[in-house]
Amino acid sequence: METKDMMMTSMLTMDKGENEEERDKGRVEEVRGEEEGTLQENGRLMLADGLAEKGPKSLTSGSGQQVSNGFTPSTPQSPKDGPGTADCSGGTAPAPGGGSGSSVPPGGLRTLVVQQTSLERPRETWSKKMDFLLSVIGYAVDLGNVWRFPYICYQNGGGAFLLPYLLMAVFGGVPLFYMELALGQFHRSGCISIWKHICPIFKGIGFAICIIALYIAFYYNTIMAWALYYLLSSFRPTLPWTTCTNSWNTANCNRYMSTDHNVSWSNSSTSPAEEFYTRQVLQVHLSPGLHQLGSVSWQLALCLLFIFTIVYFSIWKGVKTSGKVVWVTATFPYLVLLVLLVRGATLPGAWRGVVFYLKPDWQKLLSTTVWIDAAAQIFFSLGPGFGVLLAFASYNPFHNNCYKDALVTSSVNCLTSFLSGFVIFTVLGYMAEMRQQDVDTVAKDAGPSLLFIIYAEAIANMPAATFFAIIFFLMIIMLGLDSTFAGLEGVITAMLDEFPHLLAKRREWFVFGLVCVCYLGALSTLTYGGAFVVKLFEEYATGPAVITVVLLEVIAVSWFYGTNRFCNDIQLMLGFYPGCFWRICWVAICPCFLLFIIISFLAFPPEVKLFHYHYPQWTTVLGYCIGVSSFICVPAYMVYHLLTAKGTFKQRLLKSITPEPSCDDHRDFIVTNAV
Repeated sequence: METKDMMMTSMLTMDKGENEEERDKGRVEEVRGEEEGTLQENGRLMLADGLAEKGPKSLTSGSGQQVSNGFTPSTPQSPKDGPGTADCSGGTAPAPGGGSGSSVPPGGLRTLVVQQTSLERPRETWSKKMDFLLSVIGYAVDLGNVWRFPYICYQNGGGAFLLPYLLMAVFGGVPLFYMELALGQFHRSGCISIWKHICPIFKGIGFAICIIALYIAFYYNTIMAWALYYLLSSFRPTLPWTTCTNSWNTANCNRYMSTDHNVSWSNSSTSPAEEFYTRQVLQVHLSPGLHQLGSVSWQLALCLLFIFTIVYFSIWKGVKTSGKVVWVTATFPYLVLLVLLVRGATLPGAWRGVVFYLKPDWQKLLSTTVWIDAAAQIFFSLGPGFGVLLAFASYNPFHNNCYKDALVTSSVNCLTSFLSGFVIFTVLGYMAEMRQQDVDTVAKDAGPSLLFIIYAEAIANMPAATFFAIIFFLMIIMLGLDSTFAGLEGVITAMLDEFPHLLAKRREWFVFGLVCVCYLGALSTLTYGGAFVVKLFEEYATGPAVITVVLLEVIAVSWFYGTNRFCNDIQLMLGFYPGCFWRICWVAICPCFLLFIIISFLAFPPEVKLFHYHYPQWTTVLGYCIGVSSFICVPAYMVYHLLTAKGTFKQRLLKSITPEPSCDDHRDFIVTNAV
């Protein structure tokens, strides 16, 4: 029998009392008398009384799983750990030379069950279940939960926005989240090699995901470098963004609070926090735009180098190390959020911010924009399609309850977004009270500016400002680190699974090279005009491309691989068949959900603006080109696959949409008869 691994199958002539025979590639055990054999690991051969019946036997899941002629394993087995006598085509191997089904007296003909032995190293697994859960939560809960959700919520009707948000989560986000966890756990593969088991022609999706992950690493870590700069600047009695007497301040700088009675605020006035962010940290005033970015800021370059050093030593050994790091990076932000929530709730004017955050405007629900924002927010918050969930789930035990994990982690993610809104808007209410302005006037900034200008200024005017500044920017860094760990692990797992013989024993060097590439790619975001590059990548390079990739992914799984086959896989893993709700979502609702976002983006392209810089038309073309550069892998691989396959065009097409046998992943059982 031909297999990818080195295996052994043998027929042995045995007499009672014969000693067990040890071999280099496997071990053979004889189970005598009327005792039932139990499945063992790593290539042991089992002997059961009786003859194998002619023809294949059915394989049932759970406790009723049958192997050969009535042999019942003591525990359910996974395809990765030996699913009975399944052959490469998914059936059950018939017993060669089988006789009638009658019982055989002791000393007669016996049936041997040989389990194939793989000489490859077993797949790494999580040390604890909580390592996996915290890693997924840390990945899903990122900076967008803190700055994007509160802003989108109040902008789109406050409390009324929660209705479309929850609907989009239930019918779109969570089913996609569940689907990716189940796929990764069943096939135990990264986002590239998994496609040979689903629909080989879509393998380009995996390469596109890896390129998108690199683009994200180019700009996302720069935001953490900004936060690190703020953190280092916080270790002083007076925070530098509270005064207008610094070298970077201009004549328009005004420290405008209710206690400053001698200060007049005009439309040209700027706060010290805004000038610290734009003129000292970013130094964006030294760049006229994307056409002239300027020099690299050495301070930010050192900050980013420190961030990538932490990232490298957290993921270089795999999930065994990153699973331990997330116990700090995933839990510390929740501690800080609770501290800031309690502090914000005790500030004067906090109630004004909460009312502004939650007061429903039901008329907004008639606007298409609200539903588009809800769909986009839940999609990017949960994060299917980035290869991360596939990678993380592939290190789970085969029978892990990924259904429960999907519900728990997605619920925690949504609740964290909701909690972050209170943390942000209690402080914005305080700022509005101190400035004697409306909350919407104070909360005019979105994105990173909400954190680095508005919130930083509010912290600076609190008692114990230094302490709160330190823990706040530590929280920002740790929220970002989790997502970076996850994003790069998705790429690493994909490449190691696709090229195991080349990279499996060189993981540390491959991770080092990957981190170096990410750092070099991020240099453009460290220039004086780097903030413009970050905004360009965020708007165009990743969003539309990853949504299109996930649309193709769900179509490939639901329509080509087949929902019934996918549900059977889940039943084999979890012991129950997914309900009608999940099947309908995967087949129809999720594709419509994703198509709705894509069409909305194309019909209403975002107006990109940062500070006072309006992005010219050529930057839009550049942004779309960057986005297409990753997505082009999908059709390019389809063409390559069809050209390199053998046979007629019809045969090539049929082969390209047929899942390949998983002989390399399944340890089959070969049933033989011995005298």
